[in-house]
Amino acid sequence: MFSTIRRGLFAAIGGFTVCICVCYTGLALVVAYVTEDMLVDRLLVREAASMTAQYVQHGDAGPPSYDLIRAYRSIDALPPEVRRSMQAGVQRAEVFTRTGQHYHVRTLDLGAGPQQRRYLVADVAPLLVVSALIGDIGALLLAVALGLTGLACLLAYLLARRLVLPLQELAQQVRSHQLDQAQAFTARLRPDEIGYLARKLGDTSATLHAALAREHAFTRDVSHELRTPLTILHNTFGQASGRALDRMETAQAQAGLAEIGNTIDVLFALARAEQIASAAFDLRGVIEDCLLRLVEQGLLDSARLQLDLPDRLAVHGHPHLATILINNCLGNAVFHGGPAALLGLSFADGVLSVANTVDTDREGGMQGFLHGQNLLQRLAAAMDWELGVHQGAQAYRVDITVLRAA
Repeated sequence: MFSTIRRGLFAAIGGFTVCICVCYTGLALVVAYVTEDMLVDRLLVREAASMTAQYVQHGDAGPPSYDLIRAYRSIDALPPEVRRSMQAGVQRAEVFTRTGQHYHVRTLDLGAGPQQRRYLVADVAPLLVVSALIGDIGALLLAVALGLTGLACLLAYLLARRLVLPLQELAQQVRSHQLDQAQAFTARLRPDEIGYLARKLGDTSATLHAALAREHAFTRDVSHELRTPLTILHNTFGQASGRALDRMETAQAQAGLAEIGNTIDVLFALARAEQIASAAFDLRGVIEDCLLRLVEQGLLDSARLQLDLPDRLAVHGHPHLATILINNCLGNAVFHGGPAALLGLSFADGVLSVANTVDTDREGGMQGFLHGQNLLQRLAAAMDWELGVHQGAQAYRVDITVLRAA
C-alpha cells in the first residue's frame, strides 16, 4: 500500500518534470523556427520596399539586391513547386520541396496592371540555421535531454522517497503496535501534518490502552472484591435455612449488602475516573457532608467525634471520587470501630488523618481500614493522592495525602 503511495508520488513528480522539459523544449523549437521565418520575411519586406522605391525614381525596379532573392514577372516563370502554390491567388507563401529547396514567396505590385506585378522568390535553404543545427548536434542534444530527464527522474525518486519515508515508518510502527501496550510514535516530534497524525495516534493508543487497563482492572476487582461479601451472604442465608435470622446474622447480612454497594460505587468511580473533570474544591465541605449523612442515619454519635480541620481546605482532584473515598473511610471506621469507638479527623502538612478507636470486645468483626484497602488506594491514586493505613492495637488510622490547590 505505502510503496504504491511512493510510486504514485514518484510518477506524479517525475511525470510533471518530464512534461515541463518536453513543453519547454517544444516551445524553444517553435520560437527558433518562428524567429527564422520572421527574419526571412523581413528580408523580403525590405527588398520589396527597395524595389518599389527604385521603380518610383527610375521607372524600373531592377533586379533584387540580395543574391538569395529572385524576381519573376509572371507565374509561368516560377519554379513548378512555387507555381502550384501561387495559382491559389495568395499574396505570400512558404513552399517546401522534396529536393531540399525551401522557398519564401511574396507578391509585389509596382503599379496597375498585371505587367507591373513581380513575384519575389527567396530560396532560404542556406539560411535555415535551426534545421542545420539539429542535423549537426541533434545527437548531442538528444543525449543531453535524456541525461537531464534521467537526472530529473532520479531527483523525483529521491524526493518521493524522502517525503513518504516518515509516513512509512509511522505505518510500520502502527502495524507492529500491540493493543496491550502504550505506543509513543517517533514521528510525534515532527512539526508537520505527519507529526500531528503521530501525536493523535499516540493519544488514541494511550486512551485505548488506559480503557483496556480499566476494563481489565474492573473485571479483576469485580471477581475479587465482591466474592467475599457474596460468600458471607451465601453462608449466612444457607445456615439460616428454615429459620429466622438472629441479630448477629442480620447485622452480617446488612454489612455484606452495604459492603457490596460501596464496592460497586468505588469500582464504577474508578472505571469513569478519566472521564471526570479534575478541579479545585473545598475538601472540608465534602467531609462535613459525609459526617452529616452518617449522623442522620444514626450511625455516628456527634459526641464521639473530634475534628481538627481548617475552616477551608482547598485541594485539587475529583469531587465525586473524593466523596466516595471519604465516605468509605468514614463508613469503615464507624462500622468496624463499634458504637463506642471515637472518631477523629485532623489535617496537618497536607495530610488528612482519619482515626478510630477499636472495641476489643468486637475482635471477630473488626477489620478497620484494611478491608478494601487496594481499591481505596487506587481511588486516591486516580486523583494523584496517596493513602496509607496504619494498624494499631487500640486504633486504626488512615492518612490521605492530598494535592493542595494553588
